[in-house]
Amino acid sequence: MKKHITLLMLLFFAVSIQAQQGTIFGQWKTIDDETGEAMSIIEIYKKDDKVFGKIIDILNPANRDKTCIYCKGEDYDKPLIGLDIIKSLEKDDDEYEGGTIFDPEKGKEYKAKLWIDEDDKNILNVRGYIAFLFRTQQWVRR
Repeated sequence: MKKHITLLMLLFFAVSIQAQQGTIFGQWKTIDDETGEAMSIIEIYKKDDKVFGKIIDILNPANRDKTCIYCKGEDYDKPLIGLDIIKSLEKDDDEYEGGTIFDPEKGKEYKAKLWIDEDDKNILNVRGYIAFLFRTQQWVRR
């Protein structure tokens, strides 16, 4: 009987991991596409049927206490850790779009689109764009 319970638990665990790999939700390590350097950890989560992403860690210890000097409104001068940089995305087939992504280092906000990479479910493609100009980063599942 114990063997059956153990087998069922292992099967459940394996299915849970597989299901998680196909979703954008969870923690992602951001990689600077110009330097290749790991920058931060972003947690993608759902709130009120919309998708958001907040900074939960900054990997360079010298930058951990920085505040958002480029933010407007209530986010101005708040700590970067805890800041929502992805806001109000909605699911559209296998992609999430219709919201924005904010670059706190440059103070720029862009329309955003996120999707899991077809070839590697541990890669999240993150695109920020204005009109037809865009830039895509690949974040790695943590």
